Amino acid sequence: MVVQQVRPGLLVERTGVEEPAKPLTAAGERILTAASTLFYEQGIRAVGVDAIAMAAEVTKKTLYDRFGSKDRLIAAYLDRRNRVWHAFLDEQLERRRPGGPEEVILAVFAALTDWLAESRRGCGFINASVELAAPDHPAMPVIVGQKQWLRAEFVAQARLAGFAEVEELADRLLLLHEGALVSFRVAAMEHAPEVAERAAADLLAGWPRG
Repeated sequence: MVVQQVRPGLLVERTGVEEPAKPLTAAGERILTAASTLFYEQGIRAVGVDAIAMAAEVTKKTLYDRFGSKDRLIAAYLDRRNRVWHAFLDEQLERRRPGGPEEVILAVFAALTDWLAESRRGCGFINASVELAAPDHPAMPVIVGQKQWLRAEFVAQARLAGFAEVEELADRLLLLHEGALVSFRVAAMEHAPEVAERAAADLLAGWPRG
């Protein structure tokens, strides 16, 4: 579903993100906060429930009572990270105030610079996808949905801007965006977001109109 807005902004409905998060008890909040930090900084497989329970100052029983399993806790961690990313993106667009759909696309790229300044281990979703091999893992819909939403957003913005072959353009933009995240993390390419933004600007400048 695409919602037209008076001022240029994000267009594609963010299923699951716009819905209120399920309320947590105080203990549940401590568990999710501790798990989010440990999973991102140390890796999902490297962190056991004992370490999470200790950091959250709860028992393992309390952890399982609140989340059911480590796998469901991983899904909750990624769901929260997705919500934080979208809130951050909204703030970035509000600050940058793009003047049209092309500027919205470039603002999404520009936001990576500030996001990665606070996320030195790169994209939590890409990192998780490498560790979680099973396609039926409870966290996979969050990971896949996050990337599918971004591609759909690129399609919607490209169509609104009047570009031709919007599906192909969106594919290329997504590859630039995700490539910047991987290069930042794996190749220690500190300036990857800026390079990707310039490449996206060049791509849009040369892309045919519909």
